[in-house]
Amino acid sequence: MFRTALRNVFAHKARLLMTVLAVMLGVAFVSGTLVFTNTVSDAYQKSSAKGFDQVDVAIQPESAADDDAEDPVLTQALLDKAAQVPGAERAVGVVDGFTGLADKDGKLVGSGFQSRGGNYWGDDDPRYPLADGSAPKGADQVAIDAETAKRTGYKVGDTVRLSVDGPVLEPVISGIFTTDDGNVSAGGSLALFDTATAQKLFDKGATFDEIDVKAAAGTSQNELRAALDKVVPEDVGSTTTGKELADEQAKWIAQSMSSMRTALLVFAGIALFVGTFIIANTFTMLVAQRTKELALLRAVGATRRQVTRSVLVEAFVVGTVAAVVGLVVGIGIGAGMRSLVGSFGNTVPDGPLVISPGTVVSALLVGILITMLAAWLPGRRAAKIPPVAAMNSLHAKATTKSLVLRNTLGALFSGAGTAVILYATTMDADDAQAPMGLGAVLLVIGVFILTPLLSRPLIAAAAPVLRAFGVSGKLARQNSVRNPRRTAATASALMIGLTLITGMTVMAGSLQTAIDKMASSALKADYVVSMANGYSLSPDVEKKLTGADGVTAVSPLRNASVHIDGDYDNLTGVNGRAIGSLTNLPVTDGTYKVGGTSVVVDEDTAKSYRWKAGSHFEVTYDDGEKADLTVSGVYQGNEMVRGIMMDNATLTPHTKDPYDMQVMVKMSGGASDAAKDRLEKALGDNPVLQVQDKQDISNGIAQMFTLMLNMLYGLLAMAVLVAVLGVINTLAMSVFERSQEIGMLRAIGLDRRGIKRMVRLESLVISLFGGVLGIGLGVFFGWAVGRLIGTKIDTYELILPWGRMGIFLLMAAAVGILAALWPARRAARLNMLSAIKAE
Repeated sequence: MFRTALRNVFAHKARLLMTVLAVMLGVAFVSGTLVFTNTVSDAYQKSSAKGFDQVDVAIQPESAADDDAEDPVLTQALLDKAAQVPGAERAVGVVDGFTGLADKDGKLVGSGFQSRGGNYWGDDDPRYPLADGSAPKGADQVAIDAETAKRTGYKVGDTVRLSVDGPVLEPVISGIFTTDDGNVSAGGSLALFDTATAQKLFDKGATFDEIDVKAAAGTSQNELRAALDKVVPEDVGSTTTGKELADEQAKWIAQSMSSMRTALLVFAGIALFVGTFIIANTFTMLVAQRTKELALLRAVGATRRQVTRSVLVEAFVVGTVAAVVGLVVGIGIGAGMRSLVGSFGNTVPDGPLVISPGTVVSALLVGILITMLAAWLPGRRAAKIPPVAAMNSLHAKATTKSLVLRNTLGALFSGAGTAVILYATTMDADDAQAPMGLGAVLLVIGVFILTPLLSRPLIAAAAPVLRAFGVSGKLARQNSVRNPRRTAATASALMIGLTLITGMTVMAGSLQTAIDKMASSALKADYVVSMANGYSLSPDVEKKLTGADGVTAVSPLRNASVHIDGDYDNLTGVNGRAIGSLTNLPVTDGTYKVGGTSVVVDEDTAKSYRWKAGSHFEVTYDDGEKADLTVSGVYQGNEMVRGIMMDNATLTPHTKDPYDMQVMVKMSGGASDAAKDRLEKALGDNPVLQVQDKQDISNGIAQMFTLMLNMLYGLLAMAVLVAVLGVINTLAMSVFERSQEIGMLRAIGLDRRGIKRMVRLESLVISLFGGVLGIGLGVFFGWAVGRLIGTKIDTYELILPWGRMGIFLLMAAAVGILAALWPARRAARLNMLSAIKAE
């Protein structure tokens, strides 16, 4: 039986090619993902560990035991003590903070959180080897990293614009250094000042954020740590070895890569899931074509188990070949993805391509197991056919009992899935994720089981169109429904890919519209000023904008912590006189009055505290003083504006360190390029300050969704490609199966063009059938998930992207036409006499 299975594999090489390709693509995606994430993770971990080469023990400040007490600090005196402990070679004081650096066009380098600054220790800081120039000295000099210099074109001696949470500075670049800093590798920047300047700019006084101690030769990290523990007070700082810091960083990097790996493997799983339809289809048809051969084996003594085993041996050989090829291709994909990261402006530290034993084993197991599992059912089905019935081809049609059972199961799965999804839409968004996912899986399985039943009426609906193609169209329709299970399996592969693509498109389009509505409806302000890194603004920003040319109204959104009913909560300080002209928040109870002790609250906050217009409540400010406040009105909040708003004139005197998250600005002539330029100049053309109008805010959020959607489209293209292979495979094997029939059609007068047209129309109908099912399911899933999003965003409403759905349907049609090219050509070139004589 083993020799028979191998002979069958070699005898059907061409027919198994598409199965090999489908499995190979899925395995390549899995192995490529593992190679890419392992390589990047290993490169960052080694780079991070290298960054700790100069740190054997780090002294880090402890948090104050009392929330109201100030945190302890690391002083120069402690640094001096650390440098003198036995076994210490040197001690370096570390100062760190946000520093936004502008390129030559005045734009911020990197994302805000990736723009960092710090101190260069002495004349030759071992942490940052100089590639050019010298160490910075004084407030008018700075050193920048080599990657930033390369990206921006800056050289030693150039003047650079930067900001450290304050006015714009214009120091001269004294030196360019190399670094293994992860933020720099990810496209950010690192600017270093001398220690005194850094302490002043970052408001550290004469203290440090960390003290790094290097061990002398012959002293271990643990020995140095024990010596430092004797001089570092427990309530001031804690010691950590460089190895512990590196291990912690490595763990964090691994966790960060884990989410990316999981996301990519999900799409690899989708591609493999789609591939199972192709594998099952292929082996079903191969087994059907060899029915008499298998029956003869049964007749001469082969058992059912041996017949099933022979089919599984074939699947094992096919799966092994596909897995090995897929692993090799996946290694190439992993290397290509690593290179592709650089094209998006990010860099990955140098390092070897990591091909772990786990990757090899995973690729082989996935390829072999998926193929064998998909082939098991056709093999089992073939083994159950009685030898005499098989020899007389009496087994071809499915029994009524099996069809009823299949349709009943499909209806139960579909009904259960729909019910679970509808129930999930009534739940809170945070609790509904698991039920929604379960319902989606049940519904997809149910529709797949019901697809043979659905194929007849849906394909019959295409009959009027197919009649226009004469005999070819009529034959194409009949061939499409001749074997509903095969048609269903082929169409389902395409259906799954289009379901996901359509569902995400519906959600993304609806969400973008909701964000646009939120920005336009909630804000009357022409501009919103904020920090590029999401940090807080200095109150000086409001003062500068108030006196700017053309500004008619300004209000900051100032955060302050208070106690309400014994618990911490936040107040948002605003300009009580101007807030009404800067926001458009519908009031559902009372009036929109902010001033003195009168505040307004959003509906959710009012509901949680059981407040209404006229309610009184007591707050305890940051300075310990108490006040009685009155709710003058309740408004409809949203993601942009919500919470308790009170007048800054009342709030600020009680706040120790006031900070603003945003500043809203109204201009006399509305938003315009000239108005934006005036505001930016009033702020000193500061690269870290964003001046955004409503459209800028929407576009910034849209850009994130668009990038995510395009990435998902690219990942799902793999599943669609596998589906295309499935259509080609099904048609090719169907043509082989119907060789005699095609020969008869040629003999009675149907020309080669008619044969080609018949096969193409059959492929087109099957693909459009899968496309219609996929788009329909995608819209339903998009609606269901949208209901959950709507509980968080009031402006959300379902928007159907008719244009894109039309494109998706055209894509399905294109898949059908392209997939039929080779099978149609093969069918048309059959020799009619040889085909008629074929069994």
